[in-house]
Amino acid sequence: MIAPADLPDTIPLFPLPRALLLPRARLPLHIFEPRYLQMLDDTLKTSHRLIGMVQPRAVPEGGASRLHAIGCAGRLTAFSETEDGRYMITLSGASRFRIVQEVDGFAPYIRARVDWKGFDRDLGGTECDPGFDREPFLDLLAKFFAARALSTDWESLKEAEDELLINSLSMLCPFEAEDKQALLE
Repeated sequence: MIAPADLPDTIPLFPLPRALLLPRARLPLHIFEPRYLQMLDDTLKTSHRLIGMVQPRAVPEGGASRLHAIGCAGRLTAFSETEDGRYMITLSGASRFRIVQEVDGFAPYIRARVDWKGFDRDLGGTECDPGFDREPFLDLLAKFFAARALSTDWESLKEAEDELLINSLSMLCPFEAEDKQALLE
């Protein structure tokens, strides 16, 4: 668990369309592009080992940023290297952030100054919504899965804790990038 005082002012950003990371969730990634291999090498040298996952914007308009303003930082918690130099990693969601400004520099990847304010609950323990009515939700989910010809392990879904269930579905369901961004925000 990361303490608020340990959150850095600047983090590397990994803009990956439709890849959603949420606080207290895990995201496996396959890293192979040279700029992101460098980002990973640089991240491993830090004490916080945070990488910011952020959705790129579909079409920047005028002077709009090419990235959404809110992302989620993940702590590098699993790492393995393949024989050909690629990495298989896992990011564990730490906290959402707001991009303040992209940072110029010599890194081949994007870095940004970020603000963590407003996302204090992300650093806390698992959350539960006492108003969550699981049975009607799972019935509706079954209809969604049937309409999309998706399959799942229904027994595992029924047994999952509420936050794990919602986070996993948000991250794994085939939603559009803008929908995933809305879930994050």
